[in-house]
Amino acid sequence: MRPGRQLTAGMGNYEGKRILVTGGTSGIGLAVARLLTAGGARVMVTGRAADTEIEGVITVRSDATSRADNKALAARVGETFGRLDAVFLNAGITGSQTPFEEASEEDFDTVFAANAKGPYFTLQRLLPLLDQGCGVVLTTSVVNEIGLPNTSVYAASKAALRSMTRTLARELLPRGVRVNAVSPGPIDTGILHRSLPPEVADKLVAGFSASSPMRRMGEADEVARAAAFLAFDATYTTGLELAVDGGGTQL
Repeated sequence: MRPGRQLTAGMGNYEGKRILVTGGTSGIGLAVARLLTAGGARVMVTGRAADTEIEGVITVRSDATSRADNKALAARVGETFGRLDAVFLNAGITGSQTPFEEASEEDFDTVFAANAKGPYFTLQRLLPLLDQGCGVVLTTSVVNEIGLPNTSVYAASKAALRSMTRTLARELLPRGVRVNAVSPGPIDTGILHRSLPPEVADKLVAGFSASSPMRRMGEADEVARAAAFLAFDATYTTGLELAVDGGGTQL
């Protein structure tokens, strides 16, 4: 059994907690929703899929870059939960992985709309619904710490989220709201093997594993545990970006 899978054995008690996870129908967001639901939480997720594989989770199709969708999402949250105990702003895209000289203005606008504008205005619309002690967690990325070729637009959008984490953490303190970020490194969500030929996916996984101090890719469950910790257990922590990268940005 991989180390990440063992983490679900000691899941926390989230009984009755009211939680929204954007981008929660696949990958890391789905792992967060699964973990919290198993711990007794009431969870709503947004995403492109019609529903999730988790019984009882409420799925809402919502585009975070749309003012109308954000307004409708906040109304749905208010009607369903009344208030929120945690928000996981996980929805985002990678965009085109291209050299700087080939990056297009269209791709720049699309990536920043999804990764920076979307979370910013989603949280703004949800602000009246955040309960005292609410934990907000944004998903950034290790690419805002290291210089990876062909990721300039994506990395800049995640760096913007890192900055927002600090600023909003300070600004929302008087409301009793903590804001932190989880920063994943190479995580095996299964998307590589679903979207690429097996030999190509295997080569990429081997490369990511070889570059990690832990000599493996991480798993979505491991990011979920870190995100849940920031939202609920790290009660004297705000403005932090927690790397879940096998030590890649630290060692």
